[in-house]
Amino acid sequence: MAATTGELSASGVAEGQEVVAAVANRRRIIDERSGRALEILGHAIDYLTDEFVQEAGQVSAADPRVQAIQILMALNREIYFECAVKPTMAEHMRALLWFKAS
Repeated sequence: MAATTGELSASGVAEGQEVVAAVANRRRIIDERSGRALEILGHAIDYLTDEFVQEAGQVSAADPRVQAIQILMALNREIYFECAVKPTMAEHMRALLWFKAS
């Protein structure tokens, strides 16, 4: 996901960020292969997190286990955001009306 730059609005959110957040929060069409990858990564993240919490004394971003969890989480997000965005009902209706008008 690309970072946005721009003027801050009164709410303190950069212009254009609402659009990026809206697309990021949309449901995705997850194919079987991506779904399996997300499932495996989710289990690995859960396992490493549980193990880390059990043994945690001092939490540090330099800890290799924390770095491994961050890498897995980044891969998880990358796979998820590569999946196609599921069209909304309004988009279905627009496409249907456009198709009938043609």
